[in-house]
Amino acid sequence: MIHLLAHRRMRRQPTETANLRFHSYVIEHDLGFAPNPFFGVCTLACCKPDIRKYAKIGDIVLGTGSAKVRRRGHLSYWMRVDKIITFDDYWAAPRFSLKRPVMRGSAMQRHGDNIYHRDAETGAWTWADSFHSEPDGGYSQSNLNRDTGRTDKVLIGYDFAYWGIKGPKIPDALSDFVVKGQGWKCNFPQDRLAAMQDWLSTLTERGYLGEPADWQRIAL
Repeated sequence: MIHLLAHRRMRRQPTETANLRFHSYVIEHDLGFAPNPFFGVCTLACCKPDIRKYAKIGDIVLGTGSAKVRRRGHLSYWMRVDKIITFDDYWAAPRFSLKRPVMRGSAMQRHGDNIYHRDAETGAWTWADSFHSEPDGGYSQSNLNRDTGRTDKVLIGYDFAYWGIKGPKIPDALSDFVVKGQGWKCNFPQDRLAAMQDWLSTLTERGYLGEPADWQRIAL
C-alpha cells in the first residue's frame, strides 16, 4: 500500500547542477531496505558504502532497476541528499524510530534500515534483527563489514521520488546514467548533469509512489 502521507506533487526542480554530483547505480535488491523510502523520508543507511562515503549535501542519488525484475533502464528512485548523519544519530533520533525493523510486522516494517549503533560503553557495534541478519536472526558479519566498515554515514533525503516497480523508463539520450553491474558512476560532465536535471524536472511527483520491485517476486 502506498504511504499516502509521503505522496505529494511538487514542481520544484531537484536542485541546481553547478555544485553537485549525480551518483547512479543499480538496485540489486529493491525491497524497500536500501533505499528505504517509507514514512515521508528516503534514507540510504545500508549497502552502497562508496556512495554513502563520498556523497555530499545537495548531491542527487539515482537508483535504477535490475534486469532480474525486468526493470533495467528504468528509474526506481531519485533523492537529493538533504542531510548526512551517523549511525548513532540515526538510531537515537525519535523521528526515525519508525525505520527500525519490526520482523513480525508488515513488509514495510520488516525492511526498516535503522539497524546499527555503537554500544555506549564498549564502542562495539550493536544491531537489530533485520533484512541484513542471517536467516536465523543472528548478525551477519559480512553485512556488518560492508555497511559499517568504510563509512559511518547515513544519507537522508526529504526531496525524493520513489517509484519502485512503476519507475519511468530513462530516455535513450540519458542511457549513460544507467550503470552496468554493481558499481556506481558519479563523474558526469556538466552538460550531462543538465540533461538529466531537465528530464527529472518533468517528473513532478514526489514521495513514495509505488511498491518495491522485488515485493512482487518474493513471498511476503
